[in-house]
Amino acid sequence: MRCVIARFPFDFTASEVEALLAKVKPEPAEGPCAVIGRHTYPVKQVGEVITRQDRRDFTAGEVTRALRRLGFTVTQAPAPDPLPTQAATDLFG
Repeated sequence: MRCVIARFPFDFTASEVEALLAKVKPEPAEGPCAVIGRHTYPVKQVGEVITRQDRRDFTAGEVTRALRRLGFTVTQAPAPDPLPTQAATDLFG
């Protein structure tokens, strides 16, 4: 499938994306994330691996659209738990 990321055209298939990410350790899930194989990757990490471009050169939206067109599930990572407040620390600490 042809897609444009950071003004550059790319031709990807789902199996090519899976092969490129097969030996890549996923970073902590933050923001939009793609489920590829048995792992969940931040879409910016996926974009960097498959395009070999710096993450600052493209948006998460560009990669998200491409991954969805390839059939991958893209979700929003859950927000991290807030740090405990001083009051909670006093009660339980």
